[in-house]
Amino acid sequence: MALQESFEKQGNWLFKRRGFLPLFIVIVGGGWYVFLLYNNAVTIHHWWVDFLYLCVGFLGLGIRILTIGFTPKGTSGRNTGAGQIAEQLNTAGIYSMVRHPLYLGNFFMWLAPVLILSDLWFTLFFCLFYWIYYERIMYAEEQFLRKKFGQEYLDWSSKTPAFFPKFSLYKKTDLQFSLKSVLKREYNGFFNLVFIITLLRILGFAITNKQFELDKPWCIIISAAFVIFLSLKIIRKFTNLLNVEGR
Repeated sequence: MALQESFEKQGNWLFKRRGFLPLFIVIVGGGWYVFLLYNNAVTIHHWWVDFLYLCVGFLGLGIRILTIGFTPKGTSGRNTGAGQIAEQLNTAGIYSMVRHPLYLGNFFMWLAPVLILSDLWFTLFFCLFYWIYYERIMYAEEQFLRKKFGQEYLDWSSKTPAFFPKFSLYKKTDLQFSLKSVLKREYNGFFNLVFIITLLRILGFAITNKQFELDKPWCIIISAAFVIFLSLKIIRKFTNLLNVEGR
């Protein structure tokens, strides 16, 4: 099989299973963190240091929010595990600056807990793994879009970076920002980000101090995140308040 077809086949396979990446990072990163703690190779940060790392994750979440809030249903930004879908090509808004903003956002969201480990080699491993993993997914997506939209896609992709935004290219979108669409789709990612960092802090205290504990500021952070998560989950499950036509 030619390399081009091999990349596309691998990308489509990984695309349908891309939800496994977070689980892999959690398992490997958590195991490595335990190893570092037992060998006194890392110390528990002050709560505000981990909060700064959490803000790195919120940067990624913000990128996802800007993407999803302006993305209509049935476009290149609303693909699912069932396969590639695209009734129209996104070329305005954040997509005028970068071709894969959702994956850029995901990178920062998963970089946040990785930084807590304070291990340069694991951080480099994560960056390399993330690039290899998503490079194939991005390749498969772009092959699909190229076949479907032809010259329109080629014109857009030839000037728009794949992963690193070029802000000078920004072109305003005609769509209005949909907060409801964001709340409906992003509450899981928001809570998972806070929960994983909280779990790492609890793990650090348990191994270092031999007892279960969590500092007060972080108790407030995880409690607030849980209330937001639970409220949005209930609203989505039992009401239509977050439904938006065409989103």
